Parts: sequence; C-alpha cells; structure tokens
Amino acid sequence: MGKKEQTNNNQQKDKERVQAVLQLLKKHAPLSVKQEKLCNSACIERFLKVKGENVKKAAKHLRNCLTWRDSLGIDHIMADEFSAELAEGVAYVSGHDDESRPVLIFRIKQDYQKFHSQKLFTRLLVFTLEVAIQTMAKNVEQFVILFDASFFRSASAFMNILLASLKIIADYYPGRLHKAFVIDPPSLFSYLWKGVKTFVDLAPSTMVVSSLDFEESLEFNDFTTYPRAASLRFNPSSIPSSGKIGSCSSSRFSFTVSHHFDSVKPWYLSLTDTSSAKVGPTTNTKVLGPAAISPLNARSYSFASPIDRAPRGNYNNNVGPIKKGFFPSTPLPQKTQEMADHSEIRHPRAMRPSFFQSPAIFFKKDGHVVSRADKCRESFQPFLKFYRRPYDEMTYRSKMRPPLGGLISIVSPHLRRRHMSVSQRF
Repeated sequence: MGKKEQTNNNQQKDKERVQAVLQLLKKHAPLSVKQEKLCNSACIERFLKVKGENVKKAAKHLRNCLTWRDSLGIDHIMADEFSAELAEGVAYVSGHDDESRPVLIFRIKQDYQKFHSQKLFTRLLVFTLEVAIQTMAKNVEQFVILFDASFFRSASAFMNILLASLKIIADYYPGRLHKAFVIDPPSLFSYLWKGVKTFVDLAPSTMVVSSLDFEESLEFNDFTTYPRAASLRFNPSSIPSSGKIGSCSSSRFSFTVSHHFDSVKPWYLSLTDTSSAKVGPTTNTKVLGPAAISPLNARSYSFASPIDRAPRGNYNNNVGPIKKGFFPSTPLPQKTQEMADHSEIRHPRAMRPSFFQSPAIFFKKDGHVVSRADKCRESFQPFLKFYRRPYDEMTYRSKMRPPLGGLISIVSPHLRRRHMSVSQRF
C-alpha cells in the first residue's frame, strides 16, 4: 500500500505541475487552437523533465518554442517546398525500428549550403522531424537520426550542419532524440568533435561510426543491390591463377627475363597471379661466356634472379660442371655456432599485477575490454538496414499526412486515366 500511495502522489504532483505550466502560458498570452493541441500533457512533461521539474523554466522554454514555431511558419510547411530534396533523398524517414521509433536519414552534400540558405535548411530539418512525429505510435515519443557524412570532405562544414541540427532538436524538440549516429565523417571530424562535444547538450546521445566496419555483414553482402556498401579493395582470389613460369613471381605480378640476346626489351612485366609458379628455369640453359654479354642482356641479367644469373646443378645431364658466372650471387654466411637449447633460454619475467590497476578491468567482458567504439558498433547494428535501404520517394510521401503532404497526390501507374480530346468527349 505504501508504494501505491507514493506512485499516486507522484502522479498527482506531475498533473499539478502540468496545469501550472499551462496557466503560466495562458497568463502570458492566449493560446491558439493548434498551440493548445501541441501543448498536451506529454509535451509539457518533456519540457519539465529537461528543466529539472521547474515550472517557471519549463513555461518560459515552452513559450520560446511556440514563438519560434510561429516565426518559422511550421504550421504551413508543405512538401511542395522541397520537391528537389525529396527527389534526391536528402532527408527522409526510412522506417521504424523494433520499438516503433522512426528512423530519419540525412544525406546532405557539402555544396548544399552554397546554393541554399540556412533558413531553408532549418525548414527542411523541421519538415522531416514533423513527418517523423506524425508517423509515431501513441506510446512512442522518440526518434533516431542517421547523419550520412560521406559526401563531405571538409570537417568544419559538416560540423556546422551537425551542431545546428542538434541545437534545434535540443531547444525545440526536447526529449525527442533517442540516438544520433554520424556515419563516415571526414578524417578531422573526430578531433573537432572531441573539443566541441562538451558544449553540446545532445553529445551523450550522438555516436560516430564507420560503415566499413559492417562490410562483411552476412545479411547485406549483395553489393549489386546496395552499391554504397561495395569496396574497392584488392581481392587476389578474383584473378584466375595461371602456371606461367618466370624468374621472379609474386601474388600480384611476375617478372620475366627474355633469353633472346638481340631483343629490344629484354624484360617484361606480366600482371597475372603466379603464386603457384615455380622459380627457376625448366628448359635447358647454357652459361653465357664473357664474350656473349652485351649491354642488353647484361641489363636483363641484372634484373634477373640469382638462379638465372648463375644456374646451379645439372639439367637433363646436358650441362657440365658450372663455373662462376659474370654476376656472382651473394654467398650465404657460414654457421658459426650451434643452436642453443631452448630450455636454457631465460625470458624476462612478467610484472606481477599491482593493487593499483586500471579501472578498465571492471568493464572486461569475456577477457577483453569493451571500448566505446565497440559499443557504438553494437548500437548501430540494428539501424544498418535502414542506412543501406534504397530510397523510394513514393514510399516516403505515403507517410505524410495533410497538410505536410502538400498538393501532390500519389497516383498508381495502372490507375492513370486515358487522355481524351475535345472531339472524343462529344
């Protein structure tokens, strides 16, 4: 009974705070019909939570939010203003996660601010947020945002867009952001973010991830369907293996020396996989004397391996004992001492664990320390499918309710009416 009474008292106090905020708002200026609809109990509770249950601060913050919405004309924003952005998929709602939270994706290019004003970007951001709020279920109050920064080369340019977006969400949509992911930012962004995130209210909810960490995902390995996930890394298995014989071979190329003395190009490169090639000649080779050496074949033999310079052994019993060649190979060092017994080798002793150890040992999981990067990857894993899902304008427009949907209607291709001329009507 004590717990139930305590919960009832807390609910009663919350209702009293909500009514006090509404009275302060109406005392300052009367609310319109749309403003009263916006300032419901859930909205006021979010503002109270942000301001530490302070009634006066929450009322002031909510009044500033209503003034900002009137100055921006949010009640009159429609999709017709952003026809180009909707066609390119600059900002849209990709879907809903397992807990029915809408997932927003922003794929803004670096030159977007050069041709568009800051006010237009703010209206686009607010329009996307309003569409996401419309698609929420009754018990859902938060959304997830994915910022695709792969189109940016300047870290400062993307930082300006990110900070402006997070400030708008923190000031005028408090308690709405569940998580925000910055995907593939420029190289210098991490250094700028470390110095700035202490002054950002939503920094604890913002994470930086890289899409390259999820290239080997078993669920999304079809690169034809998702071209953004493709990689340009070298794959040796894609090159057909060949058994060509050369004097020098590797997994990337082979280097072959010509045995024609009057050749213009005594050596050539072959871009084939010769990992299974045998090193050394397989045909009968004769030793060249000093009189048979010319600048051309001397150059070829300077690039050749020691086997081609001075062949050793007897091939097919046709070549006699081989003399010292013109380009002698480097002799191997003589063995001066025998290998020592491994049991006698004394390795340095490891330091005993001290009482003053790193605090990271308390966060170990299965023998390894769970870093912040691993936590970011695990948090981003459920939203990877939304990031790689192709954009469909018609699907996104179908989620818009009036008046956000604008005047453009969705007509199915098989329901198009046949055009009739004036002569056919009568």
